[in-house]
Amino acid sequence: MSFSYTAVLLSIVPVFGLVAIGVGLRAFKWVTPEADGSIMRMVVNCLYPCLIFENVLNNDALRNPANLAAAPVSGFILMGSSIVAALYLGRLLGLTQGHGLRTFAFASGINNYSYFALAVCGALFGLHSPVIGLTLVHAVGGEAAVWTVGIFVLAGLSLREGWKKLINGPLIALMLGLFFNLTGLREHIPGFLMETIHRCGLCGLTIGIILIGCTIHEYLAHPSALYHSRVTPIACILRLGVFPLVFLVVAKYLPFTDDMKCVLIVQAAMPAGMFPIAIAKHYNGQPLTAAQVVIGTTILGIITIPLWIKFGMAWVF
Repeated sequence: MSFSYTAVLLSIVPVFGLVAIGVGLRAFKWVTPEADGSIMRMVVNCLYPCLIFENVLNNDALRNPANLAAAPVSGFILMGSSIVAALYLGRLLGLTQGHGLRTFAFASGINNYSYFALAVCGALFGLHSPVIGLTLVHAVGGEAAVWTVGIFVLAGLSLREGWKKLINGPLIALMLGLFFNLTGLREHIPGFLMETIHRCGLCGLTIGIILIGCTIHEYLAHPSALYHSRVTPIACILRLGVFPLVFLVVAKYLPFTDDMKCVLIVQAAMPAGMFPIAIAKHYNGQPLTAAQVVIGTTILGIITIPLWIKFGMAWVF
């Protein structure tokens, strides 16, 4: 299985296009900062759970016990390990606590494992591919790492406080989807209800990516501040160089199914996630440091994402 560089590049252009639309909507004040909270709640509590439910419900690959275990466990271990590794490597490279080290580790260790990865998987493998459902389950493991290991590193909170964040709409949708999938009860869900869920799911992916563009707009007003001579290069080396190689080694040498290998290859190529900017702000971290990591890796990711996916497909398979 392989893709040409051009094919992969063209597959991610629409994703960056949606981010650019979000930036434009905020620039023209058509979507105001006051609306962000309500839109995010709609996406997280309604639209995104619909996307999860539909793709998990109809995913034959999730009836394979190996996939069902490997997807969330690999998400948790790889994400948690990346956050901890970024903390120690950042310290070795001269970053210090109180000057962005914790926020750097949090932002650099978290790849764009959800909306962005789903959009790339959809473009490469199709929206109804088993890879989509596995990506969603993998994301649950990543989410667990964010709210436990990640919050502990960022703010020093107890793991118990982080676990509370996991009881949310996406997790409930995942559990329901798995229940109906594994029991065969999906055949009894009315067609009109599934059509409604399907349409909501499509909206969730699109609106979520557009909202990412809205969120980063405020940091583009002062572009010079988005580059830090130490933070940005180190983040790019780790997130776009070291961590992708780790993901690909795991994909190649552990006994995963081909669909699960595809998930890890795409996850390996992802730049830093956008959500850490908002989380850093909420937990009294340094959002500008997070933005320096996110913007730097995302811009460079336009070049590196196709390279890693092309190399990963050729090497892993």
